[in-house]
Amino acid sequence: MTTRTEAGPLASGTARPESKLRSYARLGKLDVYDYYPSVAVALSAVALPVSGLRPATIVTLTLFLLGAVCVIVAMVALDDVTGYRDGSDAANYGPNDPLRNKLRKPLVAGTLTLREALGFGWSTAAAGAALWAAAVASAPHRPTWTVVLVVVLFVVSVQYSYGLKISYHGFQEIFLAGLGAALVMGAYGLAAGHFSAFVLVQGVLFGFGPLLFGVYSNTNDIPGDRAVGRRTVACLVSPKGNAVFIGSLSAAEFLTGAVASATGIAPWWFVFLMLPVTALRLRQFLTGFRHGDIMRARKLGFPAHRVGTVLLITANLIVGAGATG
Repeated sequence: MTTRTEAGPLASGTARPESKLRSYARLGKLDVYDYYPSVAVALSAVALPVSGLRPATIVTLTLFLLGAVCVIVAMVALDDVTGYRDGSDAANYGPNDPLRNKLRKPLVAGTLTLREALGFGWSTAAAGAALWAAAVASAPHRPTWTVVLVVVLFVVSVQYSYGLKISYHGFQEIFLAGLGAALVMGAYGLAAGHFSAFVLVQGVLFGFGPLLFGVYSNTNDIPGDRAVGRRTVACLVSPKGNAVFIGSLSAAEFLTGAVASATGIAPWWFVFLMLPVTALRLRQFLTGFRHGDIMRARKLGFPAHRVGTVLLITANLIVGAGATG
């Protein structure tokens, strides 16, 4: 496959359709903020009583959140660099898929150069590392498991589609869920100083959110991903197998909460509180695989995740209110 010049398609003098700032925001996918409320989930687990919140805890979680933004921005920017270099983004955002806005991929659209994207990716990665180091240094608690988790989370995140290219070698789906769970647990560990099985369950459920719009994206991206050897489940199995896989993930999300309630890890009412998410997952699955509208199903994943996040925070506040009542 031929490689584009670094200046991109607009180098010939075509008018740039948007500002550099807007292009960098698109490169960092700042409009897709669904990993960032992980810190709010962690905070809600330690928020009551409010009088017990130490200023150091607020500072730590603020630094952790800012670091998470930078690390995830770096991750998706470097993902775009790899997708541009191997041609998969050009295939997935090409003229054969008019429903996808090419400007969301600034390298494909030519609104940023490869050098600019790499500089942005590594600069935000460095900022993320510095902010997480500051979060750990300022934390009221620094349990070893949490510090190790934060370090591993940083190293693995920048390898998502760059360097080791984790997402190209069959681990993308595990990573998408694991990133959400690790963000919740990392923030919680620094704030609370101890492990909580219930918060881990919440982290896993939080991670299901990005996973269950990621797998629908993968379903849409099969031709481009297969062409460059990106081994997602959607690329490795039949269409029916992929539908079964995604349906199983949706069921597993419900079962995680149900088992937690049944075993006493979560309150008995937790599974019922999370039922609106299950209903939205059913609608998402039917939209994608009964009605054949994969991209609309992907879009439905965002409100499902956001509703789930609000319900997780609500659960923590109810438990906290009961503990202080």
